[in-house]
Amino acid sequence: MYLPPTGTFGSRIVGPSRWRLANILIATIMIVLVSPVAAAAERAIVLQIDGVIGPATADYVLRQLRTVRPGEIGLVVLRMNTPGGLDTSMRAIISAILASPVPVATYVAPNGARAASAGTYIVYASAIAAMAPGTNIGAATPIRLGPPPILPGGAPQQPSGQKDGQQQAGEPADAEARKALNDAVAYIRSLADLNSRNVDWAAEAVRTAASLPASEALKLNVINVIADDVPDLLRKIDGRSAMVAGKPERLATARLDIMTVVPDWRTELLAVITNPNIAFILMLIGVYGLVFEFLNPGAVAPGLIGAISLLVALYALNLLPINYAGTGLVLLGIGLMVAEAHIGSFGVIGVGGIVAFVIGAIMMFPSDVPGFELSPAVIAGAGIATAGLFLLVLSMLLRSRKYAIVTGKEALLGAEGETVSWQGEEGRVRVKGEIWRARAAAPLKPGSRVKVVDRDGLVLRVEPA
Repeated sequence: MYLPPTGTFGSRIVGPSRWRLANILIATIMIVLVSPVAAAAERAIVLQIDGVIGPATADYVLRQLRTVRPGEIGLVVLRMNTPGGLDTSMRAIISAILASPVPVATYVAPNGARAASAGTYIVYASAIAAMAPGTNIGAATPIRLGPPPILPGGAPQQPSGQKDGQQQAGEPADAEARKALNDAVAYIRSLADLNSRNVDWAAEAVRTAASLPASEALKLNVINVIADDVPDLLRKIDGRSAMVAGKPERLATARLDIMTVVPDWRTELLAVITNPNIAFILMLIGVYGLVFEFLNPGAVAPGLIGAISLLVALYALNLLPINYAGTGLVLLGIGLMVAEAHIGSFGVIGVGGIVAFVIGAIMMFPSDVPGFELSPAVIAGAGIATAGLFLLVLSMLLRSRKYAIVTGKEALLGAEGETVSWQGEEGRVRVKGEIWRARAAAPLKPGSRVKVVDRDGLVLRVEPA
């Protein structure tokens, strides 16, 4: 019987098997080499929110969330400890969290930290809500920026169609405050529904300013997990399902590298200039610098410093909640004190300016927003400095009334000189180093002493000294 040669048999049967094995081996080697690199590329970034939530915090969080990429970042952790903050900044952060392509976990830490007011909304908006032991959450009632309306009789206004004593618990008396409260309740309920958290307690935290410690928050499904630190948080949420950009996603966080991104110089600078005390002082420096420049044209330095300070202050005030009536009173007070220096009303206008300045400074920033009220020490210091400047100008004005006039017609009356040349009733005289035409009732001799008794245009009336 004839058998084919060994080589032929191998080329037909063994050859293809060898190529298949080679391809499998190459693919396995590539997977082994590439997989560790891909795993190492994914990491979790930690953003620090410590203190009042304002424009600087919102800018910091928004810039970081805009740069995250799903292939590079596996999780963003907001490590938060805040007493609350501005509604506009809070809503900007929440909008960025909900639009983020990467899951965001808000972690209330360290021990003793809190997520009050605006912090509660951010926790509810996050895909994962976590707290460290010994922390608390709640007190999310929106703060009014003014007192409730008062009726002429002195009683707070009741809602229409509602008698005394029929107001619901936690409901404010006036319509404007009820609108703000109901809007806040609807907002936090929508966030709770989105992430399947306790809706009823969320509404209670807004209506009655309820608060919870971490252990109770976990029992009531306000948060997802209690973790000791960020690595513990990543281990505990690994494998959980969360809503990311409106879609459910399974988290893989156990092996993520942790990288903390601290606020940069831009955030620090924005935090400084949006401090109400700094913004108020910059506004005063700007206004006074421009006033001094207008009073002394060509000084340059006061105008330059004033213009820069005023522009920075206007930028900061645009981001802060301010009372425009208070701002107007502050500017009016400064204007009245400047007018006092020119009009000279013996202090009447200046005192009115000081009163307007102090009242406006007190009204300018709302005192109920934590972290954004104007310090009483700054108000007192600015009021004293402004009053001192006014008194200095007023004292200089009063002293100037006692001085002899050294310019104009009055400065020449009574001045003595000598006759340079004379003919009839007219001639020329030298007074204070200047040659003037002069007239006299009687002829005068050249070189004789004369005294100026009047002035008619550019002609002096003189008489023998």
